[in-house]
Amino acid sequence: MPPQSKTTIGRVSATALKAWLGDEQEIALLDVREHGQYGEAHLFFAVNVPFSRLECDITRLVPRLNVRIVVYDKDGRGIAERAAARLARMGYSDISVLEEGTKGWAAAGYGLFAGVNLPSKTFGELAEHVFDTPRIGARELADRIKRKDDLVVLDGRTFAEFKKMSIPGATSCPNGELALRIDDLVPNRNTTIVVNCAGRTRSIIGAQTLINLGLPNPVLALENGTQGWFLADLELEHGVQRRHDQVVQPSEIEGRRARAEALADRFGVVVVDETTAQQWLSATDRTTFLCDVRTPEEFARGSLPGAQHTPGGQLIQATDQYVGVQRARLILFDDEGIRARVVASWLTQMGWEAVVLKQGTAARVAVAPVAAIRPPRPVALSVQELADELRHGGCQLVDLRSSMEFRAGHLAGARWSIRPCLDSLRLVPDKPVILIASSPAVAALASETLREQGATQVRIHCGAPEQWRAAGVPIVASPDQPPDSDCIDFLFFVHNRHDGNKQAARQYLEWETNLVRQIDSQERARFVFR
Repeated sequence: MPPQSKTTIGRVSATALKAWLGDEQEIALLDVREHGQYGEAHLFFAVNVPFSRLECDITRLVPRLNVRIVVYDKDGRGIAERAAARLARMGYSDISVLEEGTKGWAAAGYGLFAGVNLPSKTFGELAEHVFDTPRIGARELADRIKRKDDLVVLDGRTFAEFKKMSIPGATSCPNGELALRIDDLVPNRNTTIVVNCAGRTRSIIGAQTLINLGLPNPVLALENGTQGWFLADLELEHGVQRRHDQVVQPSEIEGRRARAEALADRFGVVVVDETTAQQWLSATDRTTFLCDVRTPEEFARGSLPGAQHTPGGQLIQATDQYVGVQRARLILFDDEGIRARVVASWLTQMGWEAVVLKQGTAARVAVAPVAAIRPPRPVALSVQELADELRHGGCQLVDLRSSMEFRAGHLAGARWSIRPCLDSLRLVPDKPVILIASSPAVAALASETLREQGATQVRIHCGAPEQWRAAGVPIVASPDQPPDSDCIDFLFFVHNRHDGNKQAARQYLEWETNLVRQIDSQERARFVFR
């Protein structure tokens, strides 16, 4: 556990921060507001680390304690200052707060962006223009499916997303798996391959991946993905389990690896051995991430010590969810030397120093864990203990789950809140508080905040509505409570597009296609296409 830090927290102007973002040095730009607030307007290269779970996520996203960090919120006060103090307490030593937050950034004439995964989404749109990726519209694809043309539809999203909704007849094959598994999925070189996602980015990147690999098949991206299908009034499938095989025959690996090596050479991908990798991972002057790009099932069976699971397609699609430090190094690995090379070919074009670990999962490397201060876990109540407490009465119930979960069903008498807003509840200090949460770690952070505000008796319960019902605990729904304005954890236009809301789907697609027109020359210069 690191000692209590005496870090001096600085202030940085918007103009100075803009220069820092272009100076080729590492920087972690952290938006510490909640997800809904972040998604409404944020800086292009910002990574969202909500204050509600700051200490839970920060060491994974920003593992080097002496890296340059800038935190911000809407106005440069309140949450940003509280987050900076927490980071200093954890041992981070180079912390600044953006003066006047997003207001100051906009006042200086710099752009703010809505949505999520901005660099990855923008890169996808640029890639379509640069490579002129072929595409097909929903209606045309539907007609070709109806005619029983020789074609295969592959869904480049995660399997979990695929199961929620999919193009009729499609097969799940996340983009990061395409290079390894495409020959098994499409053995005929004359078969047309259509790659889709929910919107645009993974359709484009998946299709272009197959083209870059040199497949002889006709390859197309489904324009606007499942949303385009839905907007064309076509029916989607739900709950489908169709996916790629989990096993690839060893005899097929060598030829597929040669194809991936040729692709990696074309895009200048560097391969490093385990000795170099370990030197980088042990260095204190640069940040290096060790990234396992394999499937969840493979990662669950074992990985390199300290490696982060970063499924290849998702690492391209949402890099900011895995890597919180701009200009950091990324060491990618797999079992067979195929997937990591292809993923690295994209990340290098996105401006990352992404290399491939030669020995893959057989390498002898390890990431040292980051020592960090964690708040003590409060007493946890079982569902039966919770039921007993509620029957006796006299406790204050605070629900920390997502605002949408609270609306769907919560304990009678509970109030919804989130860590940065706990002081607005005006709880009675000496009256027992029970925090309802999905994550014990998030509950521990909220508990610590409540104790700092004077609460003396705080316990937690991490349960689910089905458990409460079984224990006979009353549950109520509140479709309009908390009101939209209080749901700072939820970004409505991103999520509502999947709930039959055509306006939200159109708004989302318009947002994606407009990204390339919003970025400035400095932001565009980060991407280097070859």
